[in-house]
Amino acid sequence: MAQSKLLEGQVAIVTGGVRRIGKAIALSLAQEGAAIVINAKSSREEAEAAAREIEEAGGRAIVHLADITDEGAVAGLVSATIKAFGRVDILINNAAIRREVPFTDMSLSEWREITGVILEGAFLGSRAVLPHMVRSKYGRIINIGGVSAHTGAFNRAHVASAKSGLTGLTRALAVEFAEHGITVNCVAPGKIGGKRSETSGHSVSLPGGGQPLVGHEGAPEDVAEVVRTLCLPTGGFITGQTIHVNGGLFMP
Repeated sequence: MAQSKLLEGQVAIVTGGVRRIGKAIALSLAQEGAAIVINAKSSREEAEAAAREIEEAGGRAIVHLADITDEGAVAGLVSATIKAFGRVDILINNAAIRREVPFTDMSLSEWREITGVILEGAFLGSRAVLPHMVRSKYGRIINIGGVSAHTGAFNRAHVASAKSGLTGLTRALAVEFAEHGITVNCVAPGKIGGKRSETSGHSVSLPGGGQPLVGHEGAPEDVAEVVRTLCLPTGGFITGQTIHVNGGLFMP
């Protein structure tokens, strides 16, 4: 008898789902049976390649390009999800930009660009999906944070501040929507290896050299596995938490 998939019949939106952690999460949730909506701002070719990979493995996926800092575009993303699959159960707020600039050289427009994608994007996405989750009395929202929010980092004050904001947003939404069967958590990766995009910047420069205790960087799949666990029905007793996936780099 074929093993049942624990997310069969559920639908997940993954913002920034075309590469690295976002793609690994999309693939992991699809393997559990969830239909996936892969969001990117402009990388259609990469997004469609990720969707094909899911479909070739027997899953279901669509691509929807949208700027998650645009309120109307986010509404369109959720509307397209409902039109395609009839529901939305999981939101992964993964999209981020991690540029580097010394704080005293940082312009207000640079600050707003980073915080807009990371924090305002999570606000807009969560606000758009929550009415659907409330109606179905079920939902999972996962915000992808970062170790720099907890340790500080050189030349990334805007990134660390936005990721810290995700921790507060996580706790606030967990409190407000627990009665509706919705859990909200934050997963904070440490140093994750692999090829980086231009918007990912270099590997984060942390105080004291920032080397994981396990002696190596993590893989996107390490983060995806924790996200998958939180998204399962059996993850329903975990909410309002920030879970660190960093090989011992930071221990709260």
